[in-house]
Amino acid sequence: MRLDRLLANSGLGTRSQVRALIQHGKVSINGTVVNDASMHVNEDDPVEVNGEPINCQTKLYFLFDKPDGVLTAMEDKRLPCIADYIPNELKSKKLAPVGRLDYHTSGLLIITNDGELSHRLQSPKYEVPKIYLATYRGTDWTEDEIRTIRSGFTIRDKGFAEQIAPAELTVKEASANGTGKALLTLHEGKTHEVRRIFAHFDKEVLELRRIELAGVKVSEEPDGCGSFRALDDGELKLLFEATGMA
Repeated sequence: MRLDRLLANSGLGTRSQVRALIQHGKVSINGTVVNDASMHVNEDDPVEVNGEPINCQTKLYFLFDKPDGVLTAMEDKRLPCIADYIPNELKSKKLAPVGRLDYHTSGLLIITNDGELSHRLQSPKYEVPKIYLATYRGTDWTEDEIRTIRSGFTIRDKGFAEQIAPAELTVKEASANGTGKALLTLHEGKTHEVRRIFAHFDKEVLELRRIELAGVKVSEEPDGCGSFRALDDGELKLLFEATGMA
């Protein structure tokens, strides 16, 4: 790719603006100052502008630990949204969340501009596992209830029959004073699915946090809420393997 196009794609400015940087000797590759805007470079070449390294990759992958009370949207004029946590220099990269978390659900969101990976992570075809930690109010889970969830069942909370795919529920803390904690592993992504499953068994979700997706994890505790970072190579490998893109 041409150097000026690569830098423009990196969010440094328009093609004419980055050409001016190149002409004034502000750009170096592999430690050598370059002045030719048309020279061809690779995305993984170490490029610096004004002595600062530039991420020139066109496909970007990030992990965001969404806080409770943040909308899974890239723009909203009324409510806090995930775009508020994305650095300004990345806002021209066409990033988007993979799927969504409810407004009052915290935890792991993948944010990327890789459309194919995003599609596969959300597609029921690939059965990508998603693990949620729920704090709930209600009676202890019975073995019959856990077996029903494991087998899949029909739900009618919207006035019509809807099939819930087999899932895995693990009790983490038995109900004490009416509240408990459980882990629920899903392989599909119906709207409000975790809360609907719990409600089907007369249990109310008080707090909900997604802690794992395809083996990529965040802490069970919400201490890291609001953090935004690049995925490391190991995490990317997990996502690509789970979606057949390895």
